[in-house]
Amino acid sequence: MARSARPARTTLAVAGAAVGALLLGACAPITTQLAYSPSDGSRVDFEDADVRGLNLMVVSAAEGEQGRVLGALANESSEDVEFVLTTPGSGPVSVPVPANGTVYLGTEDGEQVMLGSVAAIPGANLEASLSAAGATEDFYLPVLDGTLPEYAEYLP
Repeated sequence: MARSARPARTTLAVAGAAVGALLLGACAPITTQLAYSPSDGSRVDFEDADVRGLNLMVVSAAEGEQGRVLGALANESSEDVEFVLTTPGSGPVSVPVPANGTVYLGTEDGEQVMLGSVAAIPGANLEASLSAAGATEDFYLPVLDGTLPEYAEYLP
């Protein structure tokens, strides 16, 4: 009695597809190991991985109004570092961060950093630059208002 080759071909095709999927999966980057901003703010990474800005954002009632900067500045180096945040429409703001320290911005226990005038409407991104340890990184600073209850208390 003759057997059909169809079941063998089907099994071979399924096995080949499974092996191909495994090989492609092994080549893909593990995205959970990538640095990212877990909330509404922006992350600023410098080439020197010892300093960075974390979850940076500004809360303001409207364009042209004063704004409060929220987030954190981290310094994992062995020396004190001066961070300088620059945005259009407002003067540069300096925040010293001690060696192996983190300074939280805008919180009750943290540093109060205010922008004199926010040059973007809430919901937009404000062009900004952050300087530290002899390097400068340009990034977009999200502008939020009091629409979300978690940010209402931070309106200037």
